[in-house]
Amino acid sequence: MIKLKVDSKERTDMIEITDEVKRLVKESGVASGICLLFVPHTTGAVTITEYQDPNVMVDMLATMNNLIPFENDYKHEEGNSAAHIKSSLFNFSLEMIIDEGELVIGGYQGIYFCEFDGPRNRNVFVKIMEG
Repeated sequence: MIKLKVDSKERTDMIEITDEVKRLVKESGVASGICLLFVPHTTGAVTITEYQDPNVMVDMLATMNNLIPFENDYKHEEGNSAAHIKSSLFNFSLEMIIDEGELVIGGYQGIYFCEFDGPRNRNVFVKIMEG
């Protein structure tokens, strides 16, 4: 298992990690298998979406922040309920296919770490399995 470090700079952010994950798959030498990403944080997530147009991420974050505002009548004492709700609507893990030594991902797809309670130093665990 490999720990990929991700540092967010904003309260909410989507940080592309596609190249790092592809590099780890390539370096693993696994020709056919599965790449698993796991986020061990309750206010962060991972997702796959379009990477060609950065406005997609702007739109996604704006929509999430409008639908789930930071300030509301939340009961959670820590004050970050909005971040917990947002991360629950995304994924804490992703599974992707490895074929012929490459990560199988669409031409317009990118892998993103989603920050909903930043800025913070985060981890994404990467497990590459053969078979």
